[in-house]
Amino acid sequence: MSFIQETQVVIESLEMKDTASQGYISPRHEKILEMLSRERIVEVAQLASEFGVSAVTIRSDLEALDQRQLLRRIRGGAMSIQPARFERPLELPSQSFGAQKERIGALAARMVRNGETIILDAGTTALAMATAMPEDLRNVVVITSALDIAISLENHQGVTVMVTGGTVKKTGRNRHARSLISPFASLLLAQVNVDCAYLCCAGIDVERGFTNAHFEEVEVKRAMLSATRRAVMLGDHGKLGHVAGARIAGLEEISRLVTDKGAEPAHVHALQAAGLDVVLA
Repeated sequence: MSFIQETQVVIESLEMKDTASQGYISPRHEKILEMLSRERIVEVAQLASEFGVSAVTIRSDLEALDQRQLLRRIRGGAMSIQPARFERPLELPSQSFGAQKERIGALAARMVRNGETIILDAGTTALAMATAMPEDLRNVVVITSALDIAISLENHQGVTVMVTGGTVKKTGRNRHARSLISPFASLLLAQVNVDCAYLCCAGIDVERGFTNAHFEEVEVKRAMLSATRRAVMLGDHGKLGHVAGARIAGLEEISRLVTDKGAEPAHVHALQAAGLDVVLA
């Protein structure tokens, strides 16, 4: 690094420290956060090129924003972070990570065996799994809290569908998606013994576990966990590193996570190091 470059880094670092100490977000920091809101993950090299500054300066920027909990540092860059009770943009669930959800659902559907009793949670990825159920499956019982999933399986010759009961709750802006919540949503689940539950969530974090934005749905998800011998979580890569307001389960309570190949390697390695079996669709 030349003397001029070193001087530039020092000046940029001093400017960053001065604005950070005043609680001020610089125009560059604002643009970094704007990029994260669009792309969710950014790289140091990408930002350095975008703003015409050194990689050292960008790392300092990211560290400062991470300390203020405005983003999360990852190896080689940063990812967006949302407030604990924020639901990841799922207002258009059928259009959000649609291809990834289809791959996750198809892979999970191939895990189901003849004669099993399974639970399918409410969620667009679970719906993708239901629609991908192999036609040659036989004697499978599907218990679900999602009316759209129940309807999608009604013509499958090898599947018997049971719904949990409860109060109908509209899910997101998809008028066809309805989930069943309390009261009375968990009465059936207390009476069954399930081979495997396939659950959905809003956030997957190595420290906070699996979380959801809707508190009323978590009670049903917890009842599903209590009814099963093993549980598989279905979640696209956009949920990795995100923490929502209501806790569903710790990593140790879930047998396997099925996500997609867009998952940040650092997230996957951290989850695996914590003992979670992670499968990429």
